[in-house]
Amino acid sequence: MIRPAQWLAVVRIAVGLYFVKSLVTKMSIAWVGGVLPVPAVSDRWVEVMPKIVARQAAENPIAFYKEFLQGTVLVHSELFAHLTAWGETIVGIGLTLGIFTGVASLVGLFMVTNYGLATQWMSPGQQGFHLLLFVLMLAFFFARAGRTWGLDGRIAGAKPESLLARRPLS
Repeated sequence: MIRPAQWLAVVRIAVGLYFVKSLVTKMSIAWVGGVLPVPAVSDRWVEVMPKIVARQAAENPIAFYKEFLQGTVLVHSELFAHLTAWGETIVGIGLTLGIFTGVASLVGLFMVTNYGLATQWMSPGQQGFHLLLFVLMLAFFFARAGRTWGLDGRIAGAKPESLLARRPLS
């Protein structure tokens, strides 16, 4: 019989894989010195991201967020393209492997809140999807979801004094 913590681990891994899937369009491999491969933000993503944000801001009914998108994100679009790609990398890897799940959940919570504010007006499906991700990120954080089938649990088992070994908030 599968325990609730194991079901939460299955959902955590699925959400993590969703974020990893989104990296296909945002990340690429750069070669340092022609021999060392390192992850890098895709030039295509840096080019496309401002167009996406401009479309999201065009008719956004949330005045303060529309101003933020137009006055900050579009002005510094290259920076925000990098922040988005690396943020999704942290969330995807953290949730999938169950490592530093609390940090990954908080980064994910911040990101899906912003995605929701940017896109909630575009379709009813966007509202529900980002709200669901918001609730799941909270659940992963408070339940310390990385302790079941994740590296957080292995670290907690090896080092009982670790922050990762503390009981979840309940």
